[in-house]
Amino acid sequence: MGSDGSMDGKVVVVTGGGGGIGSAIARRLADAGARIVITYSRSADKAAAVAESLHGADHRVVRCPVDDSAAQADLARQVAEHYGTLDVLVNNAGITRAVPHPDLDALDDDLIDSIFRVNVRGALASVRALKDLLAAGDGGLVINISSIAARTAVGSNVAYCASKAALDNITLSLARALAPQIRVVSVSPGWVNGEYAQRMPPELIQQQRDLTPLGRIAEAEDVAEAVYAVATQLTFSTGCIIPVDGGRPLT
Repeated sequence: MGSDGSMDGKVVVVTGGGGGIGSAIARRLADAGARIVITYSRSADKAAAVAESLHGADHRVVRCPVDDSAAQADLARQVAEHYGTLDVLVNNAGITRAVPHPDLDALDDDLIDSIFRVNVRGALASVRALKDLLAAGDGGLVINISSIAARTAVGSNVAYCASKAALDNITLSLARALAPQIRVVSVSPGWVNGEYAQRMPPELIQQQRDLTPLGRIAEAEDVAEAVYAVATQLTFSTGCIIPVDGGRPLT
């Protein structure tokens, strides 16, 4: 991954690559020449459609729930057998559900456990399963898709905010532990104009636009461009959190 912006021949795993942010990341990196492995948990058709839309060739779709360690091990085996290497892991898979922060009764144990199982344990398990492949090449990269909620504690629910704070902490810990073979960086969006935002009341989204110094909320492509920059330009960065939030914490 040189400073010329090319990712020709590089192999990238994007977990949850069938969703809005994941698909934008997959497309941006494929446009730069990367070969993309899209993983999914339930949405096989969406993942396949994204893979078929990608520029270039030799892309793959693999069912791999991030909270399933056996599936993670099988993913590593498939990547090793088919590509022989792995350059980038994008930990994008995540879940949430809107629960008002004061309503702790609605934040039941099952929801808390599922959020941490996928958003935290799943990301860490993905690195654990794929670290040997990432370390074997010229220098691997892990990009964790975090959230402004990790810093502001404003988000879909209390557990979600905490899970993203934990993910950022994992980024710092792993950047230290896996250096110099593997870099680890968080990309941290604010509100993203995707499936979740479109389910919210329009007046809430407008409020977020009004409160953002740059006058809009992020698009999935903004997140994808940050991921691309970390992979190809910010090559001396590790253990850091890259904001993609339009300056939202300033207000």
